[in-house]
Amino acid sequence: MSAEPELSAEPSAERRGRRSGGGAESRRAARRGGGVKAFRYIKREIPLYEVLGEEGLTLIENNCEKVLQEIGIDFRDDAEALQMWKDAGADVKGERVRFPKGLVRGLIKTAPSQFTQYARNPERNVVIGGDHTVFAPVYGPPFVRDLNGGRRYATIEDFRNFVKLAYMAPAMHHSGGTVCEPVDIPVAKRHLDMVYSHIRYSDKPFMGSVTAPERAEDSVAMAKMVFGDDFVDNNCVLINLINANSPMVFDDTMVGALKVYARAGQATVISPFILAGAMSPVTVIGTLTQILAEASVGMAFAQLCRPGAPVVFGTFASSMSMQSGAPTFGTPEPAHVLFGAAQLARRLGVPFRSGGSLCASKVPDAQAAHESSNTLFPGVLAGVNFMLHAAGWLEGGLVSSYEKFIIDCDQLSMMQRFTSGVDLSENGQALDAIEEVGPGNHYLGCAHTQRNFEDAFWRSSVADNNSFEQWLAEGSLDAAQRANATWQRQLAEYVAPDLDQGIDEQLQAFMSTRKLSLPDSVS
Repeated sequence: MSAEPELSAEPSAERRGRRSGGGAESRRAARRGGGVKAFRYIKREIPLYEVLGEEGLTLIENNCEKVLQEIGIDFRDDAEALQMWKDAGADVKGERVRFPKGLVRGLIKTAPSQFTQYARNPERNVVIGGDHTVFAPVYGPPFVRDLNGGRRYATIEDFRNFVKLAYMAPAMHHSGGTVCEPVDIPVAKRHLDMVYSHIRYSDKPFMGSVTAPERAEDSVAMAKMVFGDDFVDNNCVLINLINANSPMVFDDTMVGALKVYARAGQATVISPFILAGAMSPVTVIGTLTQILAEASVGMAFAQLCRPGAPVVFGTFASSMSMQSGAPTFGTPEPAHVLFGAAQLARRLGVPFRSGGSLCASKVPDAQAAHESSNTLFPGVLAGVNFMLHAAGWLEGGLVSSYEKFIIDCDQLSMMQRFTSGVDLSENGQALDAIEEVGPGNHYLGCAHTQRNFEDAFWRSSVADNNSFEQWLAEGSLDAAQRANATWQRQLAEYVAPDLDQGIDEQLQAFMSTRKLSLPDSVS
């Protein structure tokens, strides 16, 4: 796996030659970026914020080894996985796997510290790991909400809309995965439409399906139609979310999907899903110990499938109300967990996933804004490399919100500027401005201000900074109402990126054939 992106990298010449007419122009349009403004993934120029010293980190790592040796991890309903662990030297009794000291960490050493995920538009390639941050949309909600239609079950039209909005958002570096769950398509078939939507309506990198091993296989097959077999075998074009069934269980669905992607050389985010107090201890150190154990075992197993397979140390850790049992977001303890897990990932030498714009609010209000900021900012400061749920998350992850997607993307744009650090250049020092203005005058008309006024400060596309009288004259709109107008305008202006006609036909033929063999089931 290459560590830095080759922005001109494309599938092999042999593969390109098999495509039908229009391919050359499609590739030229792709290299031009399709006319949609986009920021390159973040290369941070600010320092990391760390909450744990050597004593705390060593304590967690030692406790993790104790958990792995004495308690172990269950691999349920997967005889092959159990045999693979046994062959690797683990102690396997029934479905419980216990790990000799150093086995798991030793296996992880073959995982890359960073890797490139290729997009079908080379200008959209992203590097995951190191000092880079990649923003990806909300993942998984069965409902959507907007000011026009309220809260309702998501459809494939909603799914396509969010893919289009992510494509048009400059600070959204990734198309994501299940941006909402299209319940109007049978469960056994909808993964095909979701993967196709990412390919057809965006040219940014995307995620595959993990809800069954055969759906992961379909995702890889569709990626090969876009990139070519050899290119996919030697490069990462898919990243995928594998959740541990906390506490300390991997089930056959997640392990089955993990095996498919790892053996195909594609990236897996190994992410314990934690509601502290229910799925982990109520303390920060106890939760970090369990997260490290679960994530480490998942990443090590990927290396058993294929040494060098790209992995990401993931965590989704939330607190909960000890009175009601409801998940809570934007609180101090999950932020401490996030910071600590980022440090542990760096010590393992692998990329890290966490963060997002998380909230429990039912509407995009002040609660949503505060809680989202209290998750987004720690993620940026901690050095998160792949940030899922960066925009659109509402109601504890049950809802993808159109308005909040726009508001969150606005904040991602601010993070893009914030992470670029402080300008130390001659222009940044501004001594010529200080000399020109001198004591007692103002800087509004000086030459330095005139040269820099267009981009001196980050400007929100959502906030209203006008006078009260002008705000009244323009309809007294709040942020959600302004965001509502924005997403509707963006969808009206959307133009799909070019996709080679031959590839499109091949994808649609594959989907049609597969759907004939799949049931119209609800599971």
